[in-house]
Amino acid sequence: MSATQPAPIIGITSRNRDDTGTFKLSGNYLDAIRAVGGIPILLTPGETQIADLLRVIDGLVFSGGGDISPECYGGEDHPMVNYVCSERDTFEMALAREALQWDLPILGICRGMQMLTIVCGGSLYPHVPDEFSEIEHFRPADRQPTRHDVQILPHTELAEITQLSQMSVVSWHHQAIRSVPQGWRITASCADDLIEGIEHLEHPWAQAVQWHPEFSADEPGHRRIFEAFVAAVQQHQWERSLQQVPSPDRPFIAL
Repeated sequence: MSATQPAPIIGITSRNRDDTGTFKLSGNYLDAIRAVGGIPILLTPGETQIADLLRVIDGLVFSGGGDISPECYGGEDHPMVNYVCSERDTFEMALAREALQWDLPILGICRGMQMLTIVCGGSLYPHVPDEFSEIEHFRPADRQPTRHDVQILPHTELAEITQLSQMSVVSWHHQAIRSVPQGWRITASCADDLIEGIEHLEHPWAQAVQWHPEFSADEPGHRRIFEAFVAAVQQHQWERSLQQVPSPDRPFIAL
């Protein structure tokens, strides 16, 4: 890779519009990407030109947020399903399907892991406490994150990335994937057997975790996830630039 290669552009999906029509996302995502050399931009629900969007960015993060509608995966409704946004569901499902067809590096976080699972044919547990009670994955009373350990499975790319067999993670979810979709494998799990991480078996770089590494990006294991992601993005960025031919009458600028 060239020393003059521009910093990679990382698209991060944002939350849906709030009551004032404003799109928002925790700054922790942006800080984590900037800390490892990426330039984050927000991808807001409602965009329809998916292929054009993917041509602009070098890597893609599916962020956390509200619940995915059970209609998206043929699931049953549950009284605890909330903060559903059809505009965001529609956008991210289209984005995920298209992105998985490209070589663009992908990182799914919390809802992002669930979204990648759904578009590949998987389903979700609508409310984790109904199925798993040993570990507190979020605090329902005040809807705040909590901490617990996860086991990183050996002989996985995630194990190579984190260089750990166990991690303390920031957990903030009441939904989780029920089964691993075709083409993916489990990379991490919790003591209660809840699936905490998956990785794609054929895509050049597609990792997803159920926890929130952006909340603890200053800790070595979590930081390594973002470092590995951006390193994969830079490699893809360089390979993509080699495939483009500069115009003879103007300088070549690799996106």
